[in-house]
Amino acid sequence: MKPDIHPKYADTTIRCACGAEVQAGSTKKDISVEICSKCHPFYTGKQKLVDTAGRIERFRKKYEKFNKEQAAS
Repeated sequence: MKPDIHPKYADTTIRCACGAEVQAGSTKKDISVEICSKCHPFYTGKQKLVDTAGRIERFRKKYEKFNKEQAAS
């Protein structure tokens, strides 16, 4: 490796907007993030799920009349 071309790697603190702090190693001093695993909806279980079954049923109901006409002709 060439000397004096690599950034300095040091311990740093990552702070989230929710107040959580994580100690890690990085080339940056202090890092601020808006969302972390402690407040992200995917990890907290407050994720909004899309009802795909309801959408499929609405689609079938909407085109049921069209399908009957096609079958009759």
